[in-house]
Amino acid sequence: MTETANEGQIIDDRYRIVRKIADGGMATVYEAIDVRLDRHVAVKVMHAQLAQGPHREQFVERFHREARSAAAIANPHIVQVYDTGEIDGRNYLVMEYVHGVNLRYEMNQQGPFTVRETLRVVAETLDGLAAAHRAGVVHRDIKPENILLNDRGHVQITDFGLAKAASQATLSTTGMLLGTAAYLAPEMIENNQATPQGDLYSVGIMAWEMLAGEPPFQSDNPVTMVFKHVHEDVPPIITRCPGIEPSVSAFIARLTARLVEDRPADAMEAQRLLRPVIAEMPMEAWQYRRSDDPRRAEATGDGVSPLAPNGLVPPRRDTGMGTKDSNGSEDSAARATDTPPQPPAMSSAATPSEVSSTTVMDNRSTDGAKGADTRTRVLATDPNADRKPRSITSQDAFTQAITASDTSDIQPSSTAEHSRGGRPRSKVPIIIAIIMVVVLAAGAGCGAWWYYLGPGSYWTMPKPTDLTCKTGKDCTIKNVSWSSFRSTLNVAGIPYSVAQEYNDSIDEGNIISTTPSTVGAHISKRNAGNVKITVSKGIRQATIPSDITDTSTEDGKDPLTALEKAGFTNISHNVNNDEYSLTVPKNALLSISPDPGTTMDHNASVTVKLSLGPMPVNMPDVVGRTKDEAQALFDSLQLKASYSEDYSDTVPSGSIISASQAVGTQLHWGDTVDVVVSKGPQTVTLPDVTGKSTSEATSILEALGLQVKVSAPLGDLTHTVRLQSPSAGQQVRVRDANGNKTVITLTVV
Repeated sequence: MTETANEGQIIDDRYRIVRKIADGGMATVYEAIDVRLDRHVAVKVMHAQLAQGPHREQFVERFHREARSAAAIANPHIVQVYDTGEIDGRNYLVMEYVHGVNLRYEMNQQGPFTVRETLRVVAETLDGLAAAHRAGVVHRDIKPENILLNDRGHVQITDFGLAKAASQATLSTTGMLLGTAAYLAPEMIENNQATPQGDLYSVGIMAWEMLAGEPPFQSDNPVTMVFKHVHEDVPPIITRCPGIEPSVSAFIARLTARLVEDRPADAMEAQRLLRPVIAEMPMEAWQYRRSDDPRRAEATGDGVSPLAPNGLVPPRRDTGMGTKDSNGSEDSAARATDTPPQPPAMSSAATPSEVSSTTVMDNRSTDGAKGADTRTRVLATDPNADRKPRSITSQDAFTQAITASDTSDIQPSSTAEHSRGGRPRSKVPIIIAIIMVVVLAAGAGCGAWWYYLGPGSYWTMPKPTDLTCKTGKDCTIKNVSWSSFRSTLNVAGIPYSVAQEYNDSIDEGNIISTTPSTVGAHISKRNAGNVKITVSKGIRQATIPSDITDTSTEDGKDPLTALEKAGFTNISHNVNNDEYSLTVPKNALLSISPDPGTTMDHNASVTVKLSLGPMPVNMPDVVGRTKDEAQALFDSLQLKASYSEDYSDTVPSGSIISASQAVGTQLHWGDTVDVVVSKGPQTVTLPDVTGKSTSEATSILEALGLQVKVSAPLGDLTHTVRLQSPSAGQQVRVRDANGNKTVITLTVV
């Protein structure tokens, strides 16, 4: 295959090239015909320089991965991916060929949108993104250039999942960055973090621009633009559009919050937030449009809204034969009486790096009225006219609720033409109109019942894939995989909130309980109804305190309380196994198993043995016993003795005279007893007091504890001691065995 495909060339014997639509930063886009199925398709072929560059393998792998992700999403608001392949070393994608224009074209043509028109586009864009987010795919490049408006007036998102791959090769070009920077989320710019919230930020910026007629941040310098998104808050749209409904401004502010956590978690949550805004908005608020934009008068001319009532439907020329849609069927969905030139048709494979590179003019032409408005209000026919029927979803009702009341102001232009011609007007159109009004009213009533009271007003609790239900009994959702059930809820589009708790009987990651609790229960779509899920975190873990054996700490002083505070609920303590300890205080640990510092299930067994403290003992009788005998008794009772000595006239030397505790007193191991040991009777050596006066001799002897007796057989003439008995130098007891003082007799003359 050459650098560019030629008209008529067939790729893989299937896709015949009709014409080149555009060149993008990543690929060239062609209109082609699938010769097997006879349908128009868009073929996007990767540029040769990317397919053959130094990062080819990485780039091609991401190209394939993102293509598979986009192909896995089934939603009417997302351009379908039909096929992928490789030819001459260059990868290609085959995508749905969409007849229509992109949102950028509409924005350039008409300036500010009404609230109704804006919310229609936002609602359908969120519906497409919700399908992607449920599949785990993030678009990464939502902007008006990638929002296609098909010829039935509905949104189709293109270039799904390719922006990240494209950015690796083309973000260095100023044009690519400028074309995307106005819509990139701050976290994508600053941290290259692609999240569902980033897609919502882009949707919010896009809605802001649709309402205001200009983006919130404007600069010719992409670096300045990037800086503003990262460092400045997006101003509320109500500051630019003072008359707008405050709830609309608040909703857009949520989408454009600078912090990721301040935005809705994904498109499903954004849809949930949008529903009450739509349901509670006054009728007059739907028609609000910023009126100070000069492009409005220039674009609308006669003041007729350029938007079709069912959304953004591009005008089509009535050629008398219609045009074929992507499936080859005749399509008359957008015929009009006025036939101005058709606006550019947008391929489904619009490249993200080009602002309008994939917008091409339809080469077929018809003569339109000179000076006529280049845009015509048209009513889109039922999409089922050229598509297979599909079931009505809650989102269909959601978007229909926005647009249904718009159709009342549309008048068939053919009626006006007949009245101008002067010919009698047939009553058939009136009858048809009445029938249509009745049918529409009945349909609106049924739709209102379905949406507000019927199945459209609630979700039905789905059955988890790993849950077995018994016939005839309520099927409670419990102990099933949350991961699996979450996917089920996401696919069903049911909002939920999750709480986590520890549970001893349900494995980590399984569901403990749900509200509502049974399969088939109803969850209201009103008042932010959702499913409340409690998921098990498994068995709670607890750690034995590392200081639990240290008796100087609070944990060591009361180990049972410490274990309870740590979260243990299965503490094994047998009081019969507790033991006395001389060294460990009462109620402190003697042993614990497992060891301190171990982390384990909180309900696992922890075995402890506590100290009873020192054992109580009775004071033994040690008085009269020898010191050695007394010490042996003290040792056997693990008592301590503090010894002192004293003289005793009655207790032999070395024996116990007394103790500080009476016999039988209760003591404890380690207590100290004061004990007095006898040194025997006290003795003195008599001094020689002969020749001394009676009074002096008496004083000396009494000072030794002796008693003095004076004898004067011849009369006490000189008051001098002549004799003493016992004689000087003898050892005498100070007291006798009865405790009486020893008597010393002095003879004086």
